[in-house]
Amino acid sequence: MIVGIDLGTTHSLIGIHGTDGPRLFPNAHGELLTPSVVSLVDDAVLVGQPARDRLVSHPQHSVANFKRWMGSDREVRLGGRRFRPEELSALVLRSLLADAEAALGQPVEEAVISVPAYFSDAQRKATRAAGELAGIRVERLINEPTAAALAYGLQQRDEEGRVLVLDLGGGTFDVSILELFDGVIEVHASAGDNFLGGEDFLHVLAQAFHAENDLDPASLSSAEQAQLLRRLELFKRELSQQGDGRLEIALGSRELSWQLDETRYAQLCEPLVQRMRAPIERAIRDARLKPEALDDIVLVGGAVRMPMISRLVTRMFGRLPLRHIHPDQAIALGAAVAAGLKDRDQSLREIVLTDVCPYTLGTQVSRRGPDGSERSGYFHPIIQRNSVVPVSREDRFFPMRDDQREVVIDIYQGESPTVDKNIKLGELRVPLSRQGTAADKAVTTRFTYDVNGLLQVEVTEDASGTRHELILEQNPGLLSAQDIRERLLALQDLKIHPRDQQQNLATVARAERLYEEYLDQRDLLQSWLEQFRHALDSQDIKRIDQHRGELSAAMDALERDA
Repeated sequence: MIVGIDLGTTHSLIGIHGTDGPRLFPNAHGELLTPSVVSLVDDAVLVGQPARDRLVSHPQHSVANFKRWMGSDREVRLGGRRFRPEELSALVLRSLLADAEAALGQPVEEAVISVPAYFSDAQRKATRAAGELAGIRVERLINEPTAAALAYGLQQRDEEGRVLVLDLGGGTFDVSILELFDGVIEVHASAGDNFLGGEDFLHVLAQAFHAENDLDPASLSSAEQAQLLRRLELFKRELSQQGDGRLEIALGSRELSWQLDETRYAQLCEPLVQRMRAPIERAIRDARLKPEALDDIVLVGGAVRMPMISRLVTRMFGRLPLRHIHPDQAIALGAAVAAGLKDRDQSLREIVLTDVCPYTLGTQVSRRGPDGSERSGYFHPIIQRNSVVPVSREDRFFPMRDDQREVVIDIYQGESPTVDKNIKLGELRVPLSRQGTAADKAVTTRFTYDVNGLLQVEVTEDASGTRHELILEQNPGLLSAQDIRERLLALQDLKIHPRDQQQNLATVARAERLYEEYLDQRDLLQSWLEQFRHALDSQDIKRIDQHRGELSAAMDALERDA
């Protein structure tokens, strides 16, 4: 069984492609969206909404937004343990897989996982490592805007045209231009920004709140900071839906009240909105299209609900974007379609998908200046961005000097003419023969970029025919096979709470979060929690279900009337 997974910065989803098309699986709480949040309770793990509530009540044991750290060696401490981003992502994947297996009644062995189009080679390898740590094979990665394009293309199967897909998620922004014709979905160009997403717009809101209320963020406890961010997220949604809003919150000894309208918020976020222009313009330029040649503009990702995003599209293209695809679900639905394609689903046999390499890949070269001196640091492209994948390109290089004993092939990703502004992916050292001149010691370097966005580098010594394959060095973001085995054993000590306990755990976590937030209702919440825990101790399923329903309704009313 192959599933499709949207492993998102703020939310994740899982689904399959069946006889009726793609469908998504609800989690234990009946929701399709599972917050990408992990919380540790002793040696057990909470994932999703309970973990998100514990960001407020137990901030030292909870973490979110770790997708942005993929491909790095950053670690986070939860309680007495330390976790890499691959491990945290694996815990989210394990929870999603449990939901899928509960719905399917059979084990899941393989997955197609979506990644931002602008994810680097290291970030993609880290995503595959997360799948391995979760106990599944990840033989296919699909770019997020391409997944959204699949979902769109399946709905518009009988139509033709060129479509611009804008994907603004919680942590990343991606742009793709695709063409639909005769069952073919062809991606012409992709661009993006790995550090621009809904979390950045939330950060702008937080900065404005701090400034206008003369509040020093360093003076807040971890719990207060988590509480404020959660309330600001709800406030941001209120601005998008209603145009203005008021935030009232107790922080320490202060009762704060803050009012803002969407127009002012858009002004604060204008630098972020302007950052979106460059990837959009680059994608259109690379696709060799004029803006008026686009037939549709599709918005996906939860952050596109902000009115300022629609206004940007209207200003740039003179038309309103389409919203008929659910912005939160589009990528997951597309990943499920990609899983069906990989599983050779008969209903998809007429669908053909092509993708592109979203960034330029090349190596560092040295050149001789007019005075004969060596100058290094120049970027030499081998695979140009937006080449159709899979793609393989090669070039020949020569040592600078006759007595040179080694050639270093540095692998870079980026668009700058100098390597210091690009991303180094690794390096390969090739020994050279002592005999002959520099002209006799040429090496042929081949870059191969596959449909999963993974890069293979081979260097062949022309004189001897000896081949060398890339071994990434100086890249702390990658786990070795041995590292993965060791961390897999360590993760096996952690248990995901059973699905039949999830609703109860979520109810307790929510009540504890409300206790943290609503100071004037603490006695009431303490009483409710005591009664519910007493029901849990009884192990009477009927009684527990009744108490949980009553407590959830009471908490809904408390938050609604607050």
